[in-house]
Amino acid sequence: MQSALKLDQLNLSDKFIVLEELWDDMTKQASANGFTPQWHTDILKKRENSSNFSDLNTIKKKLQAKLNK
Repeated sequence: MQSALKLDQLNLSDKFIVLEELWDDMTKQASANGFTPQWHTDILKKRENSSNFSDLNTIKKKLQAKLNK
């Protein structure tokens, strides 16, 4: 497959920028074209709303307490 981009000529930082731009574009197209089924989106929203998240410092303290037992 012929690549329009000369990937071997890009440095790592530029490759990540291209990757992020591609991902953003693909995400928009997938959403606009109904690529992700609605039931999948519904499940993700439900899980996000029902999840309890803790900040990093709280998690570190909990892990440290378990290690010190």
